[in-house]
Amino acid sequence: MISSTDVKLPHPLNEGEGLTNGEFSEIIVASNAATPNDLTPLRDREKANGNDNEEGKTVETQHPIIVNISDALSEREKVKYTVQTKTNAPEFARAEMSVVREHDEFIWLHNCLEDNEEYAGFIIPPAPPRPDFDASREKLQKLGEGEATMTKEEFVKMKQELEQEYLATFKKTVALHEKFLIRLAAHPVFQKDQNFRVFLEYENDLSVRSRNKKEIVGSIFKRFTQTADEVFLSGQKDVDDFFEHEKNYLVEYHTHIKEATARADKVCRSRQTVADTYARISHGLEKFGQLEAASGEKEFGQFLGKVTTSFEKLKKAEARVGTDEELKEVDTLRYFLGETQAAKNLLYRRTRCLANYETANKNLERCRARNRDIPKAENEQAEACKKFEMISKLAKTELTELKKERIASFKKNLSELADLEVKQSKAKIVILQSAIATLNEMIGAQNN
Repeated sequence: MISSTDVKLPHPLNEGEGLTNGEFSEIIVASNAATPNDLTPLRDREKANGNDNEEGKTVETQHPIIVNISDALSEREKVKYTVQTKTNAPEFARAEMSVVREHDEFIWLHNCLEDNEEYAGFIIPPAPPRPDFDASREKLQKLGEGEATMTKEEFVKMKQELEQEYLATFKKTVALHEKFLIRLAAHPVFQKDQNFRVFLEYENDLSVRSRNKKEIVGSIFKRFTQTADEVFLSGQKDVDDFFEHEKNYLVEYHTHIKEATARADKVCRSRQTVADTYARISHGLEKFGQLEAASGEKEFGQFLGKVTTSFEKLKKAEARVGTDEELKEVDTLRYFLGETQAAKNLLYRRTRCLANYETANKNLERCRARNRDIPKAENEQAEACKKFEMISKLAKTELTELKKERIASFKKNLSELADLEVKQSKAKIVILQSAIATLNEMIGAQNN
């Protein structure tokens, strides 16, 4: 037997433990592989490569910002992310920066962008979800409670499984937080935001706090008011066919992607259930084999031991498939579910501006008919017209860019998922073929 004090797991399983450089390099290699190190403006690089096309104009930035999360560490109830930035933008004091940020600081940055009225015409990237290690803590607690009934080998095996599960969760939360920053850094307006610059450049703790109860209630009331207003404005015919089509399209798309996310998540849970079932079968056969060997059936006990090993390998392979599907499929669907909701919010803000503009026009007509307060009504009408035209112009660009990004992201992630599925399927075939060959050899040896 061994004590739980002999087990060292990354926090929150044990406090103060993080990822080693080797482990973390595997986690972030996929995202960093696509991160360019060349800070030459995109347009200049395209010209040099002979790729000076018109589509590139929508995403070029004069001073690119390269941002990535190079390390992460769990301490107590918090995860600290090391955010590294490279840029030649004149707004920054240094070309290379490295700061440590917590999840609440990511949420603070998102709230700052969302509350800024100047960004009403933009799609605000969804905030990364809070890291959730409750399942890992629960399993650790069960591991500690069952320690007295386990052998050293069983305890070590359970400990390794917990580490793998924790690393998978860690990989997911790092990728989602990094995605949020990359989206902001690639946006020609958000990359110049003062709060974003402070987030990337200020080396000390930002000392942000979570929203208090009053602010939370206010946020809920704001969403409730928006929902009611959306229902009120739903029957309003848009003056622009592009936005009328986008509104209908996004409503239907949001319904479908929400359903697809739920079903894909259910498949991942089923994968994990299958993997857990393999583990239980393996554990049962292992005990069965030990009893057979103890009762004199040593050869049959060894036979069951080989079967047990095969089920253990199948369990790991099935768990890897579930992890791949969650990272490449479910997280992609869930991310663009959030992006689609952000796009719907943008269309709502534009529709509200349209309604305000039409109200201002009617008010101006009434003032002219009564020959009263005409200058004030004209100013209000001109201001409403300006806001509506500005948000319409920005929204059209944002929605077009979102569609391009969504298509590219789905193509990339689903293609990679297909490659991983093929790889894991081949691995399962090898496991089964090896198991059959080994068992046949044992049967042949016993018959001889």
